Amino acid sequence: MSVSRLRHIPGIGVDRVGDAADAAADPELLRLENLDTDVRPPRVALDVTRAAIDDDDANSYLPFQGHLSLREAAAAHVGRISGRAHDPATECVSVAGGLNGVLNVLLATVEPGDEVVVCDPVYAGLVNRIRLAGGVPRHVRSVPGPDGWSVDPAELAGAVGPRTAAVLVMAPSMPTGGVLDGTHWDALAPAVHAHGCWVLYDAAMERIRFDGRAPDHPAAHPGLADRTITVGSASKELRLIGWRVGWVTGPAPIMADVALVGMANVVCQVGIAQRAVAAALSAPDADADVAAAVRTWRERCEIVLDRLAGYPCVRPHGGWSLLVDAAALGLSPEDASDRLFRRGRVAATPMTGWGPGGDRYVRLVFANEPAARLDDLGERFRAAFG
Repeated sequence: MSVSRLRHIPGIGVDRVGDAADAAADPELLRLENLDTDVRPPRVALDVTRAAIDDDDANSYLPFQGHLSLREAAAAHVGRISGRAHDPATECVSVAGGLNGVLNVLLATVEPGDEVVVCDPVYAGLVNRIRLAGGVPRHVRSVPGPDGWSVDPAELAGAVGPRTAAVLVMAPSMPTGGVLDGTHWDALAPAVHAHGCWVLYDAAMERIRFDGRAPDHPAAHPGLADRTITVGSASKELRLIGWRVGWVTGPAPIMADVALVGMANVVCQVGIAQRAVAAALSAPDADADVAAAVRTWRERCEIVLDRLAGYPCVRPHGGWSLLVDAAALGLSPEDASDRLFRRGRVAATPMTGWGPGGDRYVRLVFANEPAARLDDLGERFRAAFG
């Protein structure tokens, strides 16, 4: 029997499809269900991790808020992108991955019954964390079109009200790959200040953009600089998924509460991984390293879109995944995922529970299979759907 806090928290679907794919042990099965990537992490991160295995200081709970080198590197990284300086001692803490950071911030900012505004469709894991924190998700629709997803800035700002604790934004968003920009921050700033809420910015994929533009960070907006909390992660841009290291930056008063939550939730981060992430963030070629990875992911995305021309796919503006409209094929997401698995030998995640707008889509992750393996995706879809 589940406790009440789990009553409205479904699974995310990825685990079920991933477990089935593992059990199949079929080398011909395309693994498009899980947000992994085969693009290797930065070389400096691998070298520093190997050295840390023999470093006794890396095998410690301390310091609880993360090694100073990591907090300095993370604060400098966020500062370069946002234009807002952060004190690594009082305005930055390390966390065990981005989603741990999101949950810690929600627990530090959301009272039971408060609303958290999110764009829809949205990763089920984010919605579930809002609910675990006692919050109520307030969904703002992302609209699919020929050029990708769009969010009306006025609708986003209009969702902010007296019950709003935070606006949780991600750009590129997961799973849509949609982006937000300065027009959204212009619209949000007056509403955020009027209601005293926070902007919780999930920066996990902010540099994985296919338009060549730099990230549009909300803290760069003068009206949001003092109301933005940034959660970053080494998992996506740096491809350090198993390292489980992230960071949170924001104004010192709220960061003291986020740090307090961190002491009660997970406690500390992976010791042997922290200096590796610091080195990867600070490396002279850090931006070039991320840009090279983005070129690889964009190439794979274009292959998927080309091979599935004629199918109801929505183009992403970045990120690691794109969505296929199962309802437009006359199927539920579960049925479409099942057909792809059994007939097409493609593992893809049904997005049931990924916000009200996700209930018609199947997600394809293009980050984890090389281009050659994606070449026959169209044939696999025809085998699945005719």
